[in-house]
Amino acid sequence: MKHLLGNAPRHPGLWLDLDSHVQDSQHRDITTMPTRTQGRTELQQLSAQLAQLSQQGRWIVLISPPNAIGYKQLLAKAGVRMDRVLLVHAKDEVEVLWAMERALTSGTSSAVISWTQSLDARDIRRLQLVAKSARAMGIVLEEVNVHLQGEALFDNHEAFQQHQLFGPIH
Repeated sequence: MKHLLGNAPRHPGLWLDLDSHVQDSQHRDITTMPTRTQGRTELQQLSAQLAQLSQQGRWIVLISPPNAIGYKQLLAKAGVRMDRVLLVHAKDEVEVLWAMERALTSGTSSAVISWTQSLDARDIRRLQLVAKSARAMGIVLEEVNVHLQGEALFDNHEAFQQHQLFGPIH
């Protein structure tokens, strides 16, 4: 009986390659990467993998990438099929997360990369829930505020220099 079921014709909607369907239905993790380079360094590290994924014919989705990093040239140089890159411009952080959720669960994307300022605990939990049904590789590039860290270092350095120049204050 088991043998007959395996060879029995199935409904046309179920005529899928079982191995690829099982592999595709496995959930994928969403990786959060802090960045100090607006994601340029991280995109360079991912570019070879993105080139391979773009050959599958599904979308590589970029959500709100900064133009300053030159992502178009970087991806083209790595061999990413530019006709498979989908660019999404979101007006705020809420739209970034919404677009990422939709792209990850649609089944039409190989990879989804989004740029965001910061994620709070609620956003992180939302992404964890999305990861359970994600059908694509997900990457969140979270901008680390280098400007404030640089100011703190500069302020400490200035205080040290003033102490040396003027001596101790009585």
